[in-house]
Amino acid sequence: MSTYTITELAREFDITARAIRFYEDQGLLSPSREGAGGRNRVYTGRDRTRLKLTLRGKRLGLSLAEIKSLVDMYETPKDSTAQMQRFLTVLAQHRETLEQQREDIEMSLAELQAHEDECKRMMAAQTAPA
Repeated sequence: MSTYTITELAREFDITARAIRFYEDQGLLSPSREGAGGRNRVYTGRDRTRLKLTLRGKRLGLSLAEIKSLVDMYETPKDSTAQMQRFLTVLAQHRETLEQQREDIEMSLAELQAHEDECKRMMAAQTAPA
């Protein structure tokens, strides 16, 4: 079975060792310890997969709690249909949040454009010959 050091995983996924330790603190990774006083972390293929899924969840904008719930779900031999339904529910909720954010951004951009247009109109009126 392949094992990895924190440095190898950090390099592979282009993240810091500190980020990996943070994911450990959050219960997403659980490396074994080796060496004097257990100072060296040893990650398994399972840890590597969990890290990969964690980073994918972050790119999707999921919270760490959502990611942990989903990653943990795949570790149990439960019905995969229920797991996929849970994942679809989380994705749908996240999609709804992003759609609302997009709508809010579009409204803000429209308001900014209106203010810019008004300022330009006022400036043009001030500089126009009387």
